[in-house]
Amino acid sequence: MRAEPAGREPRPTPRRPAGPACAAAPARPPSAPMSDPEADRLDGAPHPRETVTLYGQHAAEAQVLATLATGRPPHAWMLTGPRGVGKATLAWRIARHMLAGGAGGALGMDAAHPVFRQTAALASPRLFLARRPWDDKAKRLKTAITVDEIRALKSFFQLSAADAGWRTAIVDAADELTPQAANALLKTLEEPPARSMLLLVCHQPARLLPTIRSRCRELRCAALAGPDFAAALADALADAGVEAPDDPALLEALAAGSVGEALRLVAAGGAALYAEIAAVLAEAPGLDRRRAIAVAESCAGRGAEARYDAALGLTRLLLARLARNAAGASVTPLTDPEARALARLGAIPAQARLWAALLPRLAARADHARAVHLDPAQVILDMFLQIDAAAVEARAYSAS
Repeated sequence: MRAEPAGREPRPTPRRPAGPACAAAPARPPSAPMSDPEADRLDGAPHPRETVTLYGQHAAEAQVLATLATGRPPHAWMLTGPRGVGKATLAWRIARHMLAGGAGGALGMDAAHPVFRQTAALASPRLFLARRPWDDKAKRLKTAITVDEIRALKSFFQLSAADAGWRTAIVDAADELTPQAANALLKTLEEPPARSMLLLVCHQPARLLPTIRSRCRELRCAALAGPDFAAALADALADAGVEAPDDPALLEALAAGSVGEALRLVAAGGAALYAEIAAVLAEAPGLDRRRAIAVAESCAGRGAEARYDAALGLTRLLLARLARNAAGASVTPLTDPEARALARLGAIPAQARLWAALLPRLAARADHARAVHLDPAQVILDMFLQIDAAAVEARAYSAS
């Protein structure tokens, strides 16, 4: 996961590589402000290209090194796994390794190495980064990776490197490609140039074209656990200047081993929020409306977007845990209110089916609400009411 950024230099202006070997990939227009956010950077954390240490992905790194040792590396890797477990960090480690010659040894590289410093500054002429671009007109990041980005990537690969070295390109994240961009990428995968490597960071592989997946070697990154999670989270929090949580084990469970998700939860007060959501559901049916309204209103207003997203995700997580416990998975409660909810609403198989059926409906309603810009407080409160209505049926099952 992201930790220990390379140095403390000012962040470079996000741009495509520039130089004689990639003249067809111009830098971003100078009209773009220096403070533009980067689509592939998590707020409060170092960018993966600035990261020295990667935790918990030893198996994936060993797979890469073993493949490189054969002398016939794949022209494309698809790095998969949960969001926030180090996929992008691993992609940059592989890219730096290839740019340095792709010789044996470890993928890790000292921050003082010229290749590390060059890639951290986005200044390598043999590296291309495709991500959601900045929209100068709307003054925000675009919602998808556009076909123009992938056409520029294709032009980059068509050029000859001045030193005949490896050329690498990172797409972060590949599941954010538009349909037109995906088709353009497929053409590059079908006719890969020599001494080139494409690294696709992918959170949801099912969203990619099957033909793209079939032309890539999958590199699976696992969720972090135990000491790896604790160490990665501690480094990330220290870099962000945030105090470590009192109960990292709770955060690990809520984030499902994703340090990126854990950072988002810390910023949103996720541990306390989960306890409040569990307290609301523990009394269902007949939930405490005042408590439910307080949770809902805390997710509304300017600056509460992260808390709103966390509330949606944590409520779905709690329902999933109810379903798993009811199906016999024996879920260990994370809080006392959750223990009461599990005992009342997640104890028998009929309740498991009820919550499993409700989960996709709530997700669809939340997606629709976001699309039409409904009030977040109303969305959260409506979700609680939907759960309360389902709890009537859940309690009826337990009484029968």
